[in-house]
Amino acid sequence: MSATFITIPLSHYCEKARWALDRAALPYKEEPHAPLFSRIAGGTVPVLVHGNDRITDSTDILVHADKFRGGDFLYPRAAALREEVDALEQKFDTELGPHTRRWAYAQILPDTKQLRSLWSRDVPRLEGLAIRLVAPLTRPLVRKAYKITAEGAQRSLERVQSLFEDVRERLGDGRPFLTGDRFTAADLTFAALAAPMLLPAGCRAVQPTIEDIPAAMRDEVLRLRDTDAGRFALRLFAQERDRR
Repeated sequence: MSATFITIPLSHYCEKARWALDRAALPYKEEPHAPLFSRIAGGTVPVLVHGNDRITDSTDILVHADKFRGGDFLYPRAAALREEVDALEQKFDTELGPHTRRWAYAQILPDTKQLRSLWSRDVPRLEGLAIRLVAPLTRPLVRKAYKITAEGAQRSLERVQSLFEDVRERLGDGRPFLTGDRFTAADLTFAALAAPMLLPAGCRAVQPTIEDIPAAMRDEVLRLRDTDAGRFALRLFAQERDRR
């Protein structure tokens, strides 16, 4: 049975869920919406409607994809490993994702043309037209919702750098993935939620090109790409994003 997948194309949490659905080969039709309009369509995103299930959290969508494949797919059955994966996923969900979003928005919000392009891309035509009109008015709401200030953006960048350092240390023993020798929800979540800082080629979320972003943002993206954690996330997108 095909599922309906409600998204904001720009969202890195939607990319996290999308990656899991693709990897599990769970058939779905994506229903993309511009910011604000997604709340009318399904509340917060991502949302997956599959049979009688309506799932409204990216982690719960990963769990659903894992069950669809019979288990032991994104989450190990071994209790100790599952606990480790769950803890890393929780950490990235609650710390990495919000901070990458805040920092990226802080760089892009001043550019109305870029903002309109990102919010309107791949959404229904009427929504795209509407968002182009209201984007300047919506900007203060985004700043308030995500607590975006110059100081907040700097704190977010520093937190992302700290999390990247944690990943570097974890990978320091030569392991190919965060919890050992297999790809899990922890790896997927890290790569997907780090995407706004790296702009990886394999990401299916709407994102700007590195040529179109402000110079200061470009410099930081290039620096983060050149870290061990950045190279790890880019490798995951290159080698694991299309694997089933």
